[in-house]
Amino acid sequence: MDTLDAAIEEPVSTRRHLRLRVSGVVQGVGFRPFVYGLAQALGLAGHVLNDSHGVEIDIEGEDGSIERFLRELKTSPPPLAVIKEIAREELPPEGKRAFEIRTSRTYKDRAVLISPDYATCAECLRELFDPNDRRYRYPFINCTHCGPRYTITQSVPYDRARTTMAAFAMCERCRSEYENPLDRRFHAEPTCCPSCGPQVRLLDAALEVVNSSDPLRTAAELLAEGRILAIKGLGGFHLACDASDDEAVGRLRARKAREEKPLAVMVADLARARAIAHLTDEEERVLSGRERPILLARKRSDHALSHLVAPKSSSFGLMLPYTPLHHLLMGGSYPALVMTSGNVTDEPIAHRNDDALRRLSGIADFFLLHDREIHIRTDDSVVRVVAGSPRFLRRSRGYAPFPVELPFKAEKREILAVGPELKNTVCLTRGKFAFLSHHIGDLKTSAAYGAFLQAAEHLTDLLEVSPGVVACDLHPDYLSTKYARERGLPVIPVQHHHAHIASVLAEKGTTERVLGVAFDGLGWGEDGEVWGGEFLVCDLNSYARAGHLEYLPLPGGDATTKRPCRMAYVYLRAAYGEHAPNIARELLPISDAEMRVLDRMIEREFNTPLTSSAGRLFDAAASILGVCHENRYEGQAPAELEGVCASGEDGSYPARIEYTGAGGAFVVRSSDVVRAMTEDLRSGAPREVCAARFHNSVARFIADGCAALREKEGISTVALSGGVFANAYLVETLVGLLEREGFEVLLNSLVPAGDGGVSLGQAAIAARRLACA
Repeated sequence: MDTLDAAIEEPVSTRRHLRLRVSGVVQGVGFRPFVYGLAQALGLAGHVLNDSHGVEIDIEGEDGSIERFLRELKTSPPPLAVIKEIAREELPPEGKRAFEIRTSRTYKDRAVLISPDYATCAECLRELFDPNDRRYRYPFINCTHCGPRYTITQSVPYDRARTTMAAFAMCERCRSEYENPLDRRFHAEPTCCPSCGPQVRLLDAALEVVNSSDPLRTAAELLAEGRILAIKGLGGFHLACDASDDEAVGRLRARKAREEKPLAVMVADLARARAIAHLTDEEERVLSGRERPILLARKRSDHALSHLVAPKSSSFGLMLPYTPLHHLLMGGSYPALVMTSGNVTDEPIAHRNDDALRRLSGIADFFLLHDREIHIRTDDSVVRVVAGSPRFLRRSRGYAPFPVELPFKAEKREILAVGPELKNTVCLTRGKFAFLSHHIGDLKTSAAYGAFLQAAEHLTDLLEVSPGVVACDLHPDYLSTKYARERGLPVIPVQHHHAHIASVLAEKGTTERVLGVAFDGLGWGEDGEVWGGEFLVCDLNSYARAGHLEYLPLPGGDATTKRPCRMAYVYLRAAYGEHAPNIARELLPISDAEMRVLDRMIEREFNTPLTSSAGRLFDAAASILGVCHENRYEGQAPAELEGVCASGEDGSYPARIEYTGAGGAFVVRSSDVVRAMTEDLRSGAPREVCAARFHNSVARFIADGCAALREKEGISTVALSGGVFANAYLVETLVGLLEREGFEVLLNSLVPAGDGGVSLGQAAIAARRLACA
């Protein structure tokens, strides 16, 4: 009777047995308990486990329940999960009667995607501030929905033993939560509590422990008193002080040797963010998202912060707290905290306690430390909303190392792309995915180069990939290029601006030819000159230089990039000839002696490469208009020039486009724009109006160049990339022009338009060339 009843309840013909392999970000995000709970609710049997490819699910039960399970799996995964693929295999039913979570399994060939670090979730925050909760005010509270991932992961599968939390043995109560499939902390690898987890300690400048029953309360009091603290966070150290205290911010700038570059600011919540900056709905969404980047947002005039936070910028770099420690610190009596990278200018951030105590000892008055190791340093990401969508200026914490899927089947040889010299990242391919590292920075110091080596090693170790090819920049003197040539592997050099455009194509999943506009500060050209204002016709395999800004001398090379007034004089020479010195005396802080030196260098071609750089054009305009005569940080003059643009101005200055370049390429006479702008200014036009008209002019001649190329090539898709396109005013004006003229416009959205995205472009080009060979 029992057998007959069972057969009636569940006919053999409706029973199914599936094995699923789920790939993507599916480890450390509560995926197994989600699967377990769903299977239990639907009366299904089988198992779920983590392996080196992702998650394996063995599921058996009635056909209707199986179909519902598959739907829920695709449409309602845990909030931090990102499913890339679900592979399905039909198996004969085995009569399974229970569902279980099994121990992780490791294969030699690993393909799991590592989760980024995410901000503290609402449930953990509720516990953090609940006096009756056992984790009340514990700064390392986390669960499967939030907390550290990438920064503590040493290898995969993502299990506690393979993270820096392996040093902390769980207490009985934490172990009970960790092993309960229905608990929010089931296999949340950083699970801990005050009894068994990491601890905070406060040290003074003499490196003596400050006696305090609550180091975080004491730290907040010290910040309110105007002290500077080095604070160990999720991916490294911050240097913090009260953002409303002129004296404290001034001391921080002096000690850190950061004269004018804006400092990032942390505020407690959106209400306080709105009090100091104008925020759109999209900006609020980005600011409060689980990634919690620094967001560039327009200042309010009544913001009440120190004028030294961002002295010459029209924007603040804002972020909300993203760790429990930050939330506790933001309970202090200050409206906001400066939270700038814990480093000295041009060095990578400190991420180990001993390193921070050594390198930051002359800057910080106190050190707020903890004993959970950071395996890989990771700076804060920086985002700006441009043309209605978030665009990266720096892609790091909260996003790295989530990959970009390449738009073609890659060869078996994996590629390590080592990026450029500035704003460096590295990129490693594995199958169809390209994994971009966290932000490394400018490879100018031995410490920065050491961080570069660590990042490359970490990616290859974490993904268990041995690259067979190295892709690098054409520039022979870049440290990253020298490293590529010393690896002893085949090297694929990639032209810098082709890599910029390829980063867009890789993001958008296309191998089609496009019109590429790559505008930036500099990149080594195949003719040996310094490129930077380029019109390309290209795909992921090859490119042709179809146009560029006019070549002008760059006397002193890199020295001129730091002195916009020098480039302004070069442009005035091109625009006015022998009359340039008189106009320079009127507009520029440059002496007759310096002008004579520049003239001699140019005439004798001594240390004076030629450049088509769009960045130098913006430098020149900023200096002529009196906005910025010296770049104290990379990109300062263009950023400040954008910040003074008058709103609602639609005037522009003309520029000739002449077919006088090599190979039939056109040349944009950008000196025409400079001359017209200078005449406008000397005639009494406000500099704000001239700045807006200058931006409109650049947008206009780019659109005109693209129109000329469309007529010649029959291509109506334009890809824009390069650091110049971090400029929101320019991008929004240009996109409007191009779309009105019938172009499809592609922009970076997954990686920075600047040099931080170049390694992705290098990897995509190298992979495509190998696939097509």
